[in-house]
Amino acid sequence: MRRPGAPASWIWWRMLRQVLRRGLQSFCHRLGLCVSRHPVFFLTVPAVLTITFGLSALNRFQPEGDLERLVAPSHSLAKIERSLASSLFPLDQSKSQLYSDLHTPGRYGRVILLSPPGDNILLQAEGILQTHRAVLEMKDGRNSFIGHQLGGVVEVPNSKDQRVKSARAVQITYYLQTYGSATQDLIGEKWENEFCKLVRKLQEERQDLQLYSLASFSLWRDFHKTSVLARSKVLVSLVLILTTATLSSSMKDCLRGKPFLGLLGVLTVCISIVTAAGIFFITDGKYNSTLLGIPFFAMGHGTKGVFELLSGWRRTKENLPFKDRVADAYSDVMVTYTMTSSLYFITFGMGASPFTNIEAVKVFCQNMCVSILLNYFYIFSFFGSCLVFAGQLEQNRYHSIFCCKIPSAEYLDRKPVWFQTVMSDGHQQTSHHETNPYQHHFIQHFLREHYNEWITNIYVKPFVVILYLIYASFSFMGCLQISDGANIISLLASDSPSVSYAMVQQKYFSNYSPVIGFYVYEPLEYWNSSVQQDLRRLCSGFTAVSWVEQYYQFLKVSNISANNKSDFISVLQSSFLKKPEFQHFRNDIIFSKAGDENSIIASRLYLVARTSRDKQKEVIEVLEKLRPLSLSKSIRFIVFNPSFVFMDHYSLSVTVPVLIAGFGVLLVLILTFFLVIHPLGNFWLILSVTSIELGVLGLMTLWNIEMDCIAILCLIYTLNFAIDHCAPLLYTFVLATEHTRTQCIKSSLQEHGTAILQNVTSFLIGLVPLLFVPSNLTFTLFKCLLLMGGCTLLHCFVILPVFLTFFPPSKKHHKKKKRAKRKEREEIECIEIQENPDHVTTV
Repeated sequence: MRRPGAPASWIWWRMLRQVLRRGLQSFCHRLGLCVSRHPVFFLTVPAVLTITFGLSALNRFQPEGDLERLVAPSHSLAKIERSLASSLFPLDQSKSQLYSDLHTPGRYGRVILLSPPGDNILLQAEGILQTHRAVLEMKDGRNSFIGHQLGGVVEVPNSKDQRVKSARAVQITYYLQTYGSATQDLIGEKWENEFCKLVRKLQEERQDLQLYSLASFSLWRDFHKTSVLARSKVLVSLVLILTTATLSSSMKDCLRGKPFLGLLGVLTVCISIVTAAGIFFITDGKYNSTLLGIPFFAMGHGTKGVFELLSGWRRTKENLPFKDRVADAYSDVMVTYTMTSSLYFITFGMGASPFTNIEAVKVFCQNMCVSILLNYFYIFSFFGSCLVFAGQLEQNRYHSIFCCKIPSAEYLDRKPVWFQTVMSDGHQQTSHHETNPYQHHFIQHFLREHYNEWITNIYVKPFVVILYLIYASFSFMGCLQISDGANIISLLASDSPSVSYAMVQQKYFSNYSPVIGFYVYEPLEYWNSSVQQDLRRLCSGFTAVSWVEQYYQFLKVSNISANNKSDFISVLQSSFLKKPEFQHFRNDIIFSKAGDENSIIASRLYLVARTSRDKQKEVIEVLEKLRPLSLSKSIRFIVFNPSFVFMDHYSLSVTVPVLIAGFGVLLVLILTFFLVIHPLGNFWLILSVTSIELGVLGLMTLWNIEMDCIAILCLIYTLNFAIDHCAPLLYTFVLATEHTRTQCIKSSLQEHGTAILQNVTSFLIGLVPLLFVPSNLTFTLFKCLLLMGGCTLLHCFVILPVFLTFFPPSKKHHKKKKRAKRKEREEIECIEIQENPDHVTTV
């Protein structure tokens, strides 16, 4: 019957949503019947797939060797600049000893020698020279070095020429000539390994100096080291999740407790992850340490489906055949689980699209999409079959642990107390009129009898509102302080040599930026005074190593006039570049000859900027200021340093998770609009997910988590995890027909609170071993996922139960409908009594 005042279009939309929802429920009911009728088939097929792909994964395992490809932007402007610089000044034509000639990091070995506190490294020249000679005596080493930096420098007071009084550290760099040759690259790799071993040996022999080494492969080695360190901890996490799932699925009732189903549910998720890994390696995928998050991400979603199916089983009628109970559980749970799995797939599919510019994020999202699909398939097939067998055992009154027949009450009365406790059917000690014996599950009992009454108490609500205001304030404050995650050290094992080297370098060698190559790639009138002024203006604020400035000084000292092109180039080639002290500038100028006339078609300078302790952030700022000048000035130039490739994604790191979250929220709105009877359910879901997402983002920043690729992936996952847990609770509340909003939220918590608490508790307990992995990557993963689980629990059990009692949807129309039905039923009863005058009431 049409409600008065409701528009016809609204009625049609509501009917359409009801038809679609009931159609999906009918489909899931049939799927449950199919699984319950063929459990062996649905148990065998996933097992065969896991064995097949799992063995393939072991045979094809291969780690990713290119760290730059993973964490540097795929379409970085710095890579284009590197290609242009390499085409103008090829490495194999460079004879200069300056390390800044390199356009790529190449093969190198670096060592920092640090004196004890209070000592002067300059007074330990013999130890430095011994280390230097030991390196040069290595086989296949290049007989050149650059002792290019002193650290912890103290200048002579009142010294006009800035004389050095003492220094704490010296950094020496040894570069190898490879130039892309495979043979030379292998020799270089061998030399780097020997170099690191030599530095460790020298450190053991010398106690008066501290030595810190770094090679070109060190970053990749220490990045991959995280996976090696985390292997045993991941297994411990699995054991903790298995234990928690088993205990949380148990009951005192030996018939209705399902400990093995909790155990089998976690194992179902594990074998689906193994199958996904096999598919990944068969398709020539290469492993990297960021993929450590996939087991935790997939477990958080998969176990949610497991616990929801168990809760759906408990809500079915006990007197039905077990096949019908399985079908009813599927009809009740799989609609929402299908929707959330679809959102996982769509959201991570966006991350796997070509629009994602960071390869590590793209590879992770591709693998996650496969894991979600297999997770969904394994839950309704493999775990559904396990649920069928468990239901059959329960219907035949077999013990849920020992799988033996439960004896009768008369037999139990003659046995000891411990035997009665182990073999007792809880339903035998309760009233025969009890409709739902599963309510004796300890979590459900706690929520129904204690927590629901406490959280909806009128005296608790003001404190919850204050708590949310504090939460929102800290979240907003953190969102305003988002920091860049371009520092690759945040992805390495924390006790690795690379991190130790980086810490010492940051402390003692952070006063200056890396040497920046300044490449003028078009012909320029260097003899023109206005061009000279433009060059000086561009280089102002930097310490420059420039052939132009040196040449101008040479002309001034020699009293030579070169105001035109021919004189300028003639003196440059015939006099300046032939002097021994200026010969290294030959590689910085490209000449072109047309007939008898020579021209300068390109040249390069070197710039060094003064920086503070936060060197990386300031270098990014310098890069962002210099690039626009290359387009606005008359001089066409590019700037490049190999580190720019890793610093080129600050804005990308911030925008990618925000864009994906925005698209995900829109998809939630579109998809759930046709599945929820009341549109306010969509509104509340979007508000809840946005609040959790912003809360995690803000608290991450306050916990000193930078926006690196791991943080981006955790933000993507937070969106889906929040939907996974908030959606069933909100939809049940919106569709509830109790008299008041308080009764509706109690009913929702009683129906879904057990599954939410089981899943989040198992998930958080499984994160604990990550704390003991000495790696920055796993520590970031732990902090992000801990904040995600905590914020989700806070919203599901504290914020939403209180706020939903204040705001719409209203439940008054349900109350009116129930009153109308009760009045109509009373009238019918009165009419029946009047029509039957011989009605006799027996007392």
